[in-house]
Amino acid sequence: MATASVADAVDKVAGKTGFLNQSIKPRINDRKICGPAVTILEGPTQEFLPPQHALDAIDEADEGSVIVISVNSEENVAVWGGLMTAGAVANKHEAAILDGAVRDLVEIKRDYDFPVFARSVSPGTTLGRFKTIASNVEVPIGEVMINPGDIVVGDVDGVVVVPREHAEEVLRMSQEIDEREAEQAKLIIQNGSLREGLAKYGRI
Repeated sequence: MATASVADAVDKVAGKTGFLNQSIKPRINDRKICGPAVTILEGPTQEFLPPQHALDAIDEADEGSVIVISVNSEENVAVWGGLMTAGAVANKHEAAILDGAVRDLVEIKRDYDFPVFARSVSPGTTLGRFKTIASNVEVPIGEVMINPGDIVVGDVDGVVVVPREHAEEVLRMSQEIDEREAEQAKLIIQNGSLREGLAKYGRI
């Protein structure tokens, strides 16, 4: 399924926006990802504390999880790096979605090729700046609220969060949208007319 189709389906089924801010994009590879969210909330501190909730979640979350870290849209501090990636790969997780920065890109690309979607890239550490506050709680990324177990879909177009209570209906509608758009594109090519395709299928 295209993330665009999923985003459209969330709009219609859930009645709210599910796609994340455009700055949260793939930083390691172009792989498509899909899995249930495991959420981490971070907040400011001057203490030198490890991101304990995130470290525990990486080791304890179910295989195939998407680790989601909310840090109030902080662009200049990395909430994810090479060691956390090693842990995520060891535990067979699907991806990481970061409301902040990622670092160690060369290492992650070279050694793991693990999908990381991040707001930015920065060498700066969280130590002395941010600490983890809680895990598996509702967290914001921009205007989108993400709950544990929500389905996270991502690719080169961006990231969409599907509320878990609407997952089945969004999946069905997304598949229908994909099929309809494929038929519409075929008609446009065959007839040499965008207008005819729009008139018949009503999508743009």
